[in-house]
Amino acid sequence: MIWLIMVVTTVMMFLGFEMFLVLGIPSWLIQQAYYGNMPSVVLIQKMIAGIDNSVLMAIPFFIFAAELMSEGRIAELLSRSTNACFRRLPGGPAYGAIGSCMAFGSVCGSAPATIAALGRLMYPSLRSAGFGEAFSLGLIVSAAETALLIPPSITLIIYGWITETSISRLFAGGLIVGTVLGLAFGVLVLIEVWRRGIVPLEARVTASGEVIWGTAWALGMPLIILGGIYMGFVTATEAAAVAVIYAVFVEAVVFRALTFRKFMTIAQRCAILTSVIFILLATGTAIAYFVTLSGLPQWILGVMKAIDAGPYTFLMIVNVVLLIAGMFIDPGTAILVLIPALFPVSVSLGIDPVHFGLVVCVTACTAMITPPFGLDLFVASSTLNKPVVEVTRGVGQFIVANIVVLLIVTYVPGIATFLPNLLFGKG
Repeated sequence: MIWLIMVVTTVMMFLGFEMFLVLGIPSWLIQQAYYGNMPSVVLIQKMIAGIDNSVLMAIPFFIFAAELMSEGRIAELLSRSTNACFRRLPGGPAYGAIGSCMAFGSVCGSAPATIAALGRLMYPSLRSAGFGEAFSLGLIVSAAETALLIPPSITLIIYGWITETSISRLFAGGLIVGTVLGLAFGVLVLIEVWRRGIVPLEARVTASGEVIWGTAWALGMPLIILGGIYMGFVTATEAAAVAVIYAVFVEAVVFRALTFRKFMTIAQRCAILTSVIFILLATGTAIAYFVTLSGLPQWILGVMKAIDAGPYTFLMIVNVVLLIAGMFIDPGTAILVLIPALFPVSVSLGIDPVHFGLVVCVTACTAMITPPFGLDLFVASSTLNKPVVEVTRGVGQFIVANIVVLLIVTYVPGIATFLPNLLFGKG
């Protein structure tokens, strides 16, 4: 059964089928070939029941909030405020770009959305500061990956939904790991500044009262989301709903940048994007159901025991498998297909679910910027009107940094589990 899933999925993917068909048709073929007595309505019920989960409601809310900020002034002000913090440093715009991506990621949870919202703002300032085109493009693409780790990461929400792991614990671990990844990129910036002899653009920074006032409102968004979740006032889903209300209020009332027509346009775009995501989640639920019925997790566990592999060997295998899969398909889709088979094995080997989730997420970050088909390479190319080849030239050293962080997170579990255990106790 599992071979049918792998062969059909791979062939359809390379033939260019839409991803919901890549996931849905193998499920239907398995149902017809191996479970002929199973009514088709049962498969549909499995798909609907899979996405009938309140945790997933956070996804459309965070997408909506991110779009409202991108079309309004919050994204711009977040970028300007972080740039101002680092302006006096040599290469300040590069550190500001990393900070901007982390700040925007803390309210949208999506790397592609971060690139689309901030890419055009960051690229000119990086070039004017003296950074080369390849390094500037590579930094923009790579720094946006922190949005997959910094709460509210949509990838972590999907992982938590699949594995029934606490979203709050995953968010706490993601905050630390995302910060570590951002610091790793900061080291690369420091090396590039020294290599090129880059000096500060200006000695002093001044900001108008209007900018300071606007920045205070913009920074309120991540404070409300993260503070509310970590202090236990709201769940991740409730925080997402509050984020939308806050974004609408700030953009429409405070900044007066959101009109009713623009609001409806954004809502329509978000509805389409949410529908696409939930169709993928539903079809992923169906294929995960058949993966479980096939006994694949038990088979993998048997193989691990046969070769006397411990948890760290297993994690290294997971890193390689997810990295290769994520180079050719959307890492979110790879997680939908592979995690239902791999997670039970990780539990049997005694791996902490939060640690495993962060290892998976950092691998996804690496895959999204890895040629030939890393998703964010194409998003950056489209956003900045640069050839994919040019974007690809700049990501090499950042991929190395990602891999170093991945190895650290894999073999030092405390980095991922320290804050969740401190805030919520040992799970």
